Amino acid sequence: MEQYVIKGGNPLVGDVTISGAKNAALGILAASIMTDDDVLIDNLPDVRDINVLLEAIEEIGARVERIDRHTVRINGSNIKEVAVDDEYIRRIRASYYFIGALLGKYKSAQVPLPGGCNIGSRPIDQHLKGFRALGAEVNIERGAVIAHAIDLVAAHIYLDVVSVGATINIMMAAALAEGQTILENAAKEPHVVDVANFLNSMGANIKGAGTDTIRIRGVNRLHGTEYSIIPDQIEAGTFMCAAAVTRGDVMVKNVIPKHLEAITAKLMEMGCEVIEFDDEVRVVGKPTQRHTDIKTLPYPGFPTDMQPQMSVVLALAKGTSMVTESIFENRFKYVDELARMGTNIKVEGNVAVIDGVTQLTGAQVNAPDLRAGAALVIAGLAADGYTVVDEIGYIQRGYECFEEKLQGLGAMIEKVDNDREVQKFKMKVG
Repeated sequence: MEQYVIKGGNPLVGDVTISGAKNAALGILAASIMTDDDVLIDNLPDVRDINVLLEAIEEIGARVERIDRHTVRINGSNIKEVAVDDEYIRRIRASYYFIGALLGKYKSAQVPLPGGCNIGSRPIDQHLKGFRALGAEVNIERGAVIAHAIDLVAAHIYLDVVSVGATINIMMAAALAEGQTILENAAKEPHVVDVANFLNSMGANIKGAGTDTIRIRGVNRLHGTEYSIIPDQIEAGTFMCAAAVTRGDVMVKNVIPKHLEAITAKLMEMGCEVIEFDDEVRVVGKPTQRHTDIKTLPYPGFPTDMQPQMSVVLALAKGTSMVTESIFENRFKYVDELARMGTNIKVEGNVAVIDGVTQLTGAQVNAPDLRAGAALVIAGLAADGYTVVDEIGYIQRGYECFEEKLQGLGAMIEKVDNDREVQKFKMKVG
């Protein structure tokens, strides 16, 4: 079982380059099979979820050619199968994007119900509502979503709740429907805009992505394209928090600063120095950082995927902070693990009350999900002594070369396979 072993106490200093956005890449890869022409995608993050999705694309008959670690060419002209049934695909949330892509192109799809991190209820009822509004018959049978349509016809769709997944899925299906679909109460996240831009580069007619009303005028066919994925705002935010919590000085490169505004604002409220450049953000932590309150909200609000990492920063801030989680009900599972390291956090319902402490101490902890796992790593970087993080497979789902990037900033961290290697690391770093 792979683990991270960390010796904390080093301020992170230097430059780190952010990879492509995992959440954008998942939607874009699924959409790439909607044309029979070649699609070239670069700035692809080399993480587990992406590689699983590429295997599934290949499994249904598309040609997948890895040009290099971050570039792939996909051709969906030879897809013979609209039923996606791969044991790995059940483990990732983004499997549902195949429904919109296959339904749009072939008017038929059969896709396993999604998996992913257990951070709370993530129903797909808004996805199904959208597909039905477009004229598809949709049923759930034997753990899979089965959708068929004779023709997809545009509709006026109002999402009952803001849903990134449903917005992307409905956009894909509607891109090849007859007429103009109007999607209201749409999600505005950067990766929604990126998927819309990708579809438009293939000949789709989508307007309004990034606002709460998106208009999609269906076209007869999509064509090939070359496209570069946006940088990952959550990876960037994680390194920003790592700089703050270790009282370091880190230049976070290859970012879109506007996507990071909610994170930047909170770090500045706490007393950190944050300097924005065209495609870089420098974060300088301060010896004493202040408490603040956070409430997670859909974009442009504070992202739920940054809540655990920011909570670690607040755990070492002066005073009492309140963190309200309004998106996922199970997002505080990491709090018990942080308690092993000396934090003082009490959870009541969807609110965590964080009393700042002056020091964390190393401990053996377990990553309960992707973002919580990253938060435990950055807690270990700030802690006194050694921290061992188990279940790092979660972290590898969404962070490319996490330990190597941290090592490049001066962190003492290694990926190990067993207790003997943990002891060797301790002897090496002293």
